[in-house]
Amino acid sequence: MVGVVRAHEVGGPEVLRFEDIEIGSPGPGQALIRQTAVGLNFIDVYFRSGLYPPPQLPFVAGQEGAGVVEAVGEGVGDVRVGQRVAYAGLLGAYAERRLIAADRLVPLPDGITDEQAAAMMLKGMTVQYLLRQTYRVQRGQTILFHAAAGGVGLIASQWARHLGATVIGTVGSEAKAELASAHGCTHVIRYDREDVVARVREITGGKGVPVVYDSVGQATFARSLDCLAPRGMLVSFGQSSGKIPPVDLAILSQKGSLYVTRPTLMTYTAERADLLATAKELFEVVQSGAVRILINQRFPLREAAEAHRALESRRTTGSTLLLP
Repeated sequence: MVGVVRAHEVGGPEVLRFEDIEIGSPGPGQALIRQTAVGLNFIDVYFRSGLYPPPQLPFVAGQEGAGVVEAVGEGVGDVRVGQRVAYAGLLGAYAERRLIAADRLVPLPDGITDEQAAAMMLKGMTVQYLLRQTYRVQRGQTILFHAAAGGVGLIASQWARHLGATVIGTVGSEAKAELASAHGCTHVIRYDREDVVARVREITGGKGVPVVYDSVGQATFARSLDCLAPRGMLVSFGQSSGKIPPVDLAILSQKGSLYVTRPTLMTYTAERADLLATAKELFEVVQSGAVRILINQRFPLREAAEAHRALESRRTTGSTLLLP
């Protein structure tokens, strides 16, 4: 029997229950991994609440983890027994052990710990595609990143600064402002007490920024557009404040021939070669010291519901781990 956190219905954190289930042996193309650390992400809340419909009920929550390969099925050549591995974007992470498609596992280099990997695979590879692929940030640019003190925000701010960009970050408290400033943000805007658009225009001499990275969604979408320079791009990659309502596309022309995109990690890493290349660049920037992975909260796996409450109430900063 294996301990997992499952939801038998969608709803609040209370639907997450720790249970024992049978998982069997790996089939063709699968690996069995013993998990040493599991990452917590806002997409976990989306599936638990029903904002993103789960594939079935009950379902094991979570999308990111790290551990050791214990067995492999027929035809597996991407990983081997005893190897440390990590993954992101595959539902079922809240578990002591799990079966997983072997070709979605990334071997971990010696310089990356299991906890680092579990804390950064989804967030860090998200940052890689955001900064290096969706909109390729260039030296000398000034960019805006919402939720700069969160797990993605802290990685992104450090990475963008490493690339030579000036980062404007938005946060909701003084403690978070100090954290963002210490991790790459040159300018920090307190959205709870400042006019974000006015401050961005002030910082950029009235020009606006070429790109806004926005995981907040409903509460920030309209203001994000107003922060952009003509022909700028809004990269909407989350909706922690709620779903963005329908948009009249004419507003994009009215505000300066703007672009809006809604990318996902799974699209950018659908091919194994892309998955490995994305992870490799993430590992390199962390091993170089340019990006530090900040793990500020750890919960036992059994307390996943409490971890969700902390995340949703904005009591977390940096990355949060669930420990089996």
